[in-house]
This record gives sequence, structure tokens and C-alpha cells, in this order.
Amino acid sequence: MDLDLRKLRYFVAVAEHRHFGRAAQALFIAQPVLSRQIRAFEQELGCPLFTRTTRSVELTPAGRQLYDEASRITTVVDVALRRVYEARRGEQRLVVAFSPGLHVSQAIRMFTGGHPTVEIDVFPLRWWERDAPLRDGRAHVAYLRRPFDDAGLCTIPIGHETKVVCLPVTHPLAGRPALTSADLDGEPILGASTRRTSSLEEKFELIASGQGVALVPVSVARSYSRPDLVYRTVTDALPVETCLAVPENSCEGPVRDFLDIATATLRRHAGDVEGEGDERGADGPAPAPSTH
Repeated sequence: MDLDLRKLRYFVAVAEHRHFGRAAQALFIAQPVLSRQIRAFEQELGCPLFTRTTRSVELTPAGRQLYDEASRITTVVDVALRRVYEARRGEQRLVVAFSPGLHVSQAIRMFTGGHPTVEIDVFPLRWWERDAPLRDGRAHVAYLRRPFDDAGLCTIPIGHETKVVCLPVTHPLAGRPALTSADLDGEPILGASTRRTSSLEEKFELIASGQGVALVPVSVARSYSRPDLVYRTVTDALPVETCLAVPENSCEGPVRDFLDIATATLRRHAGDVEGEGDERGADGPAPAPSTH
């Protein structure tokens, strides 16, 4: 069967609102029209997508699977259409993604000085996205921390960041100038494998309220300063590598020019960061991008 994108968008609206009336309002269509379209979509797929009662609308297992896939499908289509329109208008656009705490503004300033006709967009990454925007087309280049899936990507090492522990200011360990991993034994660590949070703001709010502690890169600590939190060096914590990444088949034109400029610019900045914590600098000639 051919996938009807209009019906897919209708399905996503109902899945997100869990209510046909509210979804219809968001779509600016009548509720009976939406209901008919969803029923037709279910008939085409040969399975129910929603369990409907007089009081609730819930996704079936097939509906949950489709919802997981739908956001990727609609994102890829939206990006493709945007690029078609840009090509028709003769526009050049470069979207630069960056992980929390990592800054690309200086590299962008250097690039735009020599490429005034290239439109630049920035794309702040949520912690769980990592390399995903490079793969679905939302970003052309990304400034990332490892670990991430580098299969099919060209990567250029930039430097390393030390990690610090974030503690509530009232924590018994907050008064010590430095800690070791052993000092944190028994502490509830907030992380992807223990307590998943939707944002750094949520994580820091939980820490401030005494729900746990977290290890974060030093650049994140600098970007999120609060009077009710303290950051302390963990002397035996392993540093995390930072790098630029682009899809293997997209390393040309403005992307290639941006990589050359950003590599030199970001390495200089990374050297400053490392000099304050991790002694391993990022000096020396730039190696060629590695392909995985």
C-alpha cells in the first residue's frame, strides 16, 4: 500500500492529544472528518490503531509502533520539502547542531565572514538525540560528545572534556574541593540508565531538591550555574571526547568549508577548556575526518 502522509499526520495528532475533538481543533478540521480518516487509515493498514471508549482514546500496540515511526517519517518528508523549496529559490542553508554546553558561535562567525550568502541555522540537541538529526536530515553538521553511533558518519576529533559532579549545595560532600568516584559510592546517580530525564533543566531541578547527583561535562556545568547547586571535580573520572560529525555523503561545499573553519576554531577553544582540567590538549595538525 502507498502511505498517505495526510492520514499519518492525522494519526499523530490523535496520538498526541489522546482525544479526537482536541486533535481536530489542532488540525483545523471537523471531528467527524477526522474520525472517518482514522477509520479509513486503520482499514488500509488492516489493524486498529486506537482503543476507543467513551472516556479515553489509547494507542494499541500497533498504534504505539506506528507513532514511534511516524515522527521520523514526517521529519524526513518535511526536511526534503524544505530543501526542494530552498533549491528552487537558489538558497544555500547550513544547519549546525550542538550538544548542551558546547558552543559553535565563534566558528559560525568565522564561517559567515567568508560565506555571507549561506544562511546559518543552529539546532540545539536534546541529550537523547545525539546523531539522529544528522541521519534524518535536520542538521548538516553536528558538534557532539561521545558516545554516539558513528556508523556512516565522518568524524573529526576536537578535544576532551573533564567531568564534574553536580551536587545540591546542602550535600555533605559539597564542602570538599575535589572528589573521587569512591566518594560517590552509594549516591543516587541521575543518568540514562538510572533515572531518565527529559531535559537538563529537569535533571538539575531534581538534584537541587535532593533526589540525586549527576556527572556532567565541565562545559555543561558552566552553562547551568545555580546558587543551589555546586560542581566538584572528580579526579579519576574519565574525560569525554568531543568531535564534529557529518554524514559520509555530505562532506562537500559549504559543509566542507565549515568543517575546516570549525575544526581550527573549536580546537583552540577546547584547548582552553582542557587546560583547566584535563591536561590532554588538542594541539597539533588537524587529522583527516575518520569514516566509520
